[in-house]
Amino acid sequence: MSTSTAIFPGSFDPITNGHLDIIKRAGDVFSKVVVAVGQNPEKVDVFTPEERVEMISELVSEMSHVSVASYSGLTIDFARQAGATVIVRGIRDSSDLRDELQAANTNLIVGGIETVFLMASEQFALTSSTFIKQIVSMGGKESARLSTLVPDSILKKLQSKFAGP
Repeated sequence: MSTSTAIFPGSFDPITNGHLDIIKRAGDVFSKVVVAVGQNPEKVDVFTPEERVEMISELVSEMSHVSVASYSGLTIDFARQAGATVIVRGIRDSSDLRDELQAANTNLIVGGIETVFLMASEQFALTSSTFIKQIVSMGGKESARLSTLVPDSILKKLQSKFAGP
């Protein structure tokens, strides 16, 4: 295991089982992993940054080398602030890789920080927070199937958000 600190940035709205898999696997490689809850101006969030930090913190509470923090602004600025030498990104498919390569090169050139890619485990390769939100918001509430994609505690919170008044 490396003695470096890595950040795993994302919006995590909501966190999925695929995200948790990447967090666990990053913890096998780096001595400290900071889950960095960012704000993507191109997305409409269901959960506030504070709610996301709280939910993720509960899910990783048994992982002593993992912490959770929210940030705004540039990921490379947060990485420096967190003392990270590496950004971890999960890759689901070739589209992710194309987009992430551009960001990784920019982060290296502008911020001098490396990016390490972890391939999504097969069972999570098609998992998307956006699709999960769409399914739940449109009434898809089959928890047995959705719980393969998102932790039960998060699914309940999602269902509550979309339950209406």
